[in-house]
Order: sequence, then structure tokens, then C-alpha cells
Amino acid sequence: MPAAISPTMERPSAQPTAPALAVSAAGTAASAAARTIIDIDHVDFFYGPSQALHDVSLKLDEKKVTAFIGPSGCGKSTLLRCLNRMNDLIDGTRVAKGSIKIRGVDIHGPQVDVIELRKRVGMVFQKSNPFPKSIYDNITYGLRLQGVKDKSRLDAVVEKSLRGAALWDEVKDRLHTSGLGLSGGQQQRLCIARAIAVEPDIILMDEPCSALDPISTSKVEELIHELKKQFTIVIVTHNMQQAARCSDQTAFFYLGRLVEFADTRTIFMNPANPQTEAYVSGRFG
Repeated sequence: MPAAISPTMERPSAQPTAPALAVSAAGTAASAAARTIIDIDHVDFFYGPSQALHDVSLKLDEKKVTAFIGPSGCGKSTLLRCLNRMNDLIDGTRVAKGSIKIRGVDIHGPQVDVIELRKRVGMVFQKSNPFPKSIYDNITYGLRLQGVKDKSRLDAVVEKSLRGAALWDEVKDRLHTSGLGLSGGQQQRLCIARAIAVEPDIILMDEPCSALDPISTSKVEELIHELKKQFTIVIVTHNMQQAARCSDQTAFFYLGRLVEFADTRTIFMNPANPQTEAYVSGRFG
């Protein structure tokens, strides 16, 4: 089992060894520069009797930004929520076929602790959802659930996370005021800071800028660019320009099927599938 993640999805020790190289479909080790962290293999997903995903397979690289694009109802948010099993919270949902592995561990395996999985795979939602608590308490909430009580450690994590979310300079003098008093863009960056405070491996973002003004959107996009130095990021977006600006890889979905997956430049400049070209050029969708 790779060193970076155990069968129970536990954190590694303070100085982990490099994770084992992923094995590509051809059976050769992927390079360190393009190491697979998420392996989605022939996944069928259902909401009750309705099939939402059809035979989806793709491999996502570590410390890169992958964008899921496609028209509404195409399955991109469903697949995103599969990656930390958020769909488990909806009655009647199931993965009927296939597997999803993170660092080689099947996330639906009986040995996987779902709570631990969601620590490792954080999520930022379409609508910012800060807790009705202070900025400080929002950031430390997850750590306190883990039993961390040392104030000096909590203080350090708060500053580090807010700096990581490019929010520290804006809120450092009001850490003990409500997070609900921040602007919409600041609230979304607070939610990102809260997600990175527990040091996940992967951050999922579901339309994180859809409710934001252009200036706040620009700040979040700049933040995504910085965060990929430390985290693997998967983003769902309807905004073609945002996908082109932010992502390294792009997957285009239509009617629950993966149509095309390639590096972002290829998807937007030279797609292999005519349907992809029609979508990214705005001729449908």
C-alpha cells in the first residue's frame, strides 16, 4: 500500500516518504511529474433507478487542476461528489459498477473510514457556507473535532490557512468576529481556508465562483493557481474561460458519459471529438 495513504485513509507521519508511483494502463510507472492520484475505472452510478454516470474512466494527476465541464445535468457534479462519497448522503444512490481509487485504495472498500476519507478529500461548495461562528472557529473546527486543543498550534494553523487562502491580510484584525460578516468572495475564501486547515490531499470545488463578482472570481482563480503547488484540485465549472485559465487537464461530459479528457490546451485548441469542439466553442450547451 502506498505510504501516503493507508487502507483506513489515515494521515501519514510528519515526514512521509514519497508515495509509490502509480501504474498506468500500459503497466508502466508514471513519471514523478505526472503521478496518478485518482483512478476512476469504468464507473456506473445511479440515483435510484436513474443512471447518472455511464462507464466513466479517467486518471487524474497529482498536484494539478482538473476541470469537469459540460452542460447542466451531464454528471460532472455527481462524479465530483463520488470522489469523497458525498453521494452516500442521498438515499438510493449507488456505484453499480467500477471503482474509484485514491493512491491505490478503493474508496468503497470495507476498510475505508468515510470520515477519514472526507478529511483527505476536502470540498468547497457552489454557495459559500461558513459556519455561524467566528473566522477563527471556522478554521479550527475540523482540528478541534480531531481533538486538537493546543492554542499555539491552532493559532499557527489559522494564520497558515488564511495566508494559504489569500485572506490573512484582510481579516487578521477581526479573527474573532463572525465569518458571516465577510463579503461573498471573502466567505468563499474562508471556506477554502477551512478546507485546507486539515491538510487534505485533494480539494474538490463545485462551481466555486458561480455566485461571485468578477473581482472575487479573479481572486479565487489566483488562489487555485497557488494551491495546486500543494494540493490536487478538481473543479466543476460552467465557465469555459475559467476552465481554460485555471486547469491543467479538462474532462468534457455529456449525458453522463465522458466524451473527451486531455490537457486543457488540447481540449480548447484542438479537441479530438467534434462534440467537444461544438461545446467549447459555444455552438451547443
